[in-house]
Amino acid sequence: MRNVSILGCGWLGKPLAISLLDEGYSLKGSTTREEKLALLEDNNIEPFIVDISSFEEFDDFLYTDILIIAITSKDIDGFEHLIAQIENSSIQKVIFISSTSVYARANKVMTEDDEILNTPLSTIENLFRENTFFETTILRFAGLFGGERHPSNWFNNGRKIPQPKGFVNMIHKEDCIAIIHEIINQNCWSQTFNACSNHHPTRREFYTIAKLSADCELPEFEENEVYEWKIISSKKVQEILGYTFTHDNLLEI
Repeated sequence: MRNVSILGCGWLGKPLAISLLDEGYSLKGSTTREEKLALLEDNNIEPFIVDISSFEEFDDFLYTDILIIAITSKDIDGFEHLIAQIENSSIQKVIFISSTSVYARANKVMTEDDEILNTPLSTIENLFRENTFFETTILRFAGLFGGERHPSNWFNNGRKIPQPKGFVNMIHKEDCIAIIHEIINQNCWSQTFNACSNHHPTRREFYTIAKLSADCELPEFEENEVYEWKIISSKKVQEILGYTFTHDNLLEI
């Protein structure tokens, strides 16, 4: 299976596509904006306009072996329509990029076996997980950073950071891309993985150092009376894929 389509060639999808091209894969990539088509083409990515909320047919884009879904849409109807098209396509495998936001702040370490919130995202996860026409691996990323997405740019304009005693759950873009490569290379399908650095400093420590590292003003924090936190465990992805995180000290950002 050497043909891959990436639904959503943005902050994560575009560099992921380029990295797969370097490994010899044939790549199709989507955007919702006409002005980005040329940028994809310039990077040898066959470009497509795909907006799942438009309920159009995307036959050419879905003529592939593996589909990686890297969009933030929570349009359940749009995903149901997309899945119906995938069922009638050549796609055999799907990687659905989800988020650890599906877990509540339950003041505990959260694993893939823990109960998740009833949200549009968890509903969409189940649509893919329960489908028998193709195999899907659900990849729940923690907070994303890397490149232009630097934590020093968050919580600006006087916004106070909540839960300063809580813990940070983050993953660098380079680790995101490497884990996706491992899933494909190891044919690891029909799984659900958390993906998050093993390092969980407090929010106060993390954001203070992030702001100082970029010569920004020190952040302000809420002083929450109710202490709410969660720590995302990535033990499963490390054990099954044998993966070692490249960016595993979040205070070295």
